[in-house]
Amino acid sequence: MPAHDTIARARELAAEAFGWEELRGGQEDAIEALADGTDVLCVMPTAYGKSAIYQVAGMLVDGATVVVSPLLALQADQMAGLEDAPNAPEAVAINSAQSEGRNEDAWRSLAVGESEFIFLSPEQLAKQDVVDRLREQNVSLFVVDEAHCVSAWGHDFRPDYLRLGAVIERLGHPVTLALTATGAAPVREEIVERLAMRDARIMTRGFDRPNLWFGVTRHESEDRKREAVLHHVVELRKPGLVYVATRRAAEEYTEALTGRGIRAATYHAGLRAGERRRVHKAFLDDDIDVVAATSAFGMGIDKPNVRFVIHAAITESLDSYYQEAGRAGRDGEPAHVELHYRQEDLGLRRFFAARHPDAELVQNIVGVLTTTGSSLSNAELARRLDVSPRKVSGHIALLHDAVVVERVRTRIRLSPQFDGTPDDAAARAEEQAAMRERIDESRLEMMRGYADTTGCRRQYLLRYFGESLDEACGNCDSCDAGTSESVEPIADDPFPVQTRVQHVEWGDGVVMSTEDDRITVFFESEGYKVLSREAIDENDLLEQH
Repeated sequence: MPAHDTIARARELAAEAFGWEELRGGQEDAIEALADGTDVLCVMPTAYGKSAIYQVAGMLVDGATVVVSPLLALQADQMAGLEDAPNAPEAVAINSAQSEGRNEDAWRSLAVGESEFIFLSPEQLAKQDVVDRLREQNVSLFVVDEAHCVSAWGHDFRPDYLRLGAVIERLGHPVTLALTATGAAPVREEIVERLAMRDARIMTRGFDRPNLWFGVTRHESEDRKREAVLHHVVELRKPGLVYVATRRAAEEYTEALTGRGIRAATYHAGLRAGERRRVHKAFLDDDIDVVAATSAFGMGIDKPNVRFVIHAAITESLDSYYQEAGRAGRDGEPAHVELHYRQEDLGLRRFFAARHPDAELVQNIVGVLTTTGSSLSNAELARRLDVSPRKVSGHIALLHDAVVVERVRTRIRLSPQFDGTPDDAAARAEEQAAMRERIDESRLEMMRGYADTTGCRRQYLLRYFGESLDEACGNCDSCDAGTSESVEPIADDPFPVQTRVQHVEWGDGVVMSTEDDRITVFFESEGYKVLSREAIDENDLLEQH
């Protein structure tokens, strides 16, 4: 179908099935590419309408659409959106919260063509029988929502996502769509690699959220910071979110806010599932004014009227900060985003970021694979080693990146390129973990740079994500204070944003942002580095790759 016919049909379906008067340009570009059989990674902010892409594309392409979504609550919201649409196709879900009978009804509905969309968690796709049953269907579109979870450099890495590339291949590699709200260049590249996307188009749109005011307040003591946050939250328009670093802090802020007459609640991963669901629903229903939460309160918060997001502690990266900040002002109305932090908070984040492999477990994994001489599933390895599948998955990710093991569909075997001992494997895993730690440290430094800059905060954020804003935004604390400056584009810049480069010491990298006197480059083995243009010229440090 010619491109103009595809777009015309997409607009027609959007109006008939969902009642949408128009589609955004980014949505149309992605739908057209998918209908043409091209894999697509969409990096678009929350509330941009990423779900509309697979909903319309799924109707354009013959066959079923698989949607992988990490949370049951998020799946429920997405299915409710389809049910509320005037003439949208049917959707079903397969999950552990449903009865076996209801899951069987879903499979039957899919088999006879009554349903277009099937929602699954990555945990479901770890089951051989689920993948086998999907292979019996005509799956034409495979959608990975919250795709940053597949990236070890992302802010919400989940080992269960690592199997999805193999699942896609087992299904005959249907057209694949990956969706995420944030993702700097290294995260994007890893998503494409992990999902084995073929000649993928990477589309980034609309990172700028002009209605959000950005600010940072530094504090000398934890007590003063805490008091400032509480005072701030009491004064701000509700509802809102307060993000903290620990579960204990979430509970303490909730108690303090409740004592000041605010309808507040706590949310963190240590709460029972029923309590988490209760808080989530109460916040969406405006029965709670403020949620004090760890980063666990994230995906699935589709609430348009959040008037503020306050961070009472620095995050580990700008990816996670912007994702959480983006939950404010989804209705397009003004909203307040502010970070309160102490320099000492960076030390806590460094502690959280430190990840070292269990050398004994690595040796045992390699020993079992060597002894069997064949491939094993993640679950089989976990049973033989008497450890949790999640722990095995995390170590397999390290060993895969260290070229010790490889994945063949949904199974794992020793890489033909590895001819060492279990001790050698443990050393390689430790080296890989050390590299990740360097990268995590560099991402934290970028976060610190945002917190300490006196320039326009919005310009800093957008540069990190590979976008530019020539004029200071006029809607952040630096602009209010008059310390922001406009950025003049550099004519004939030898290192424009997204240029691939090679450093004499750090190897391959990609230019993330440019300024008149410096550039920021992400190096695959070192992370983010800020380089002086003068030093680059004087020492011949970089060349285009």
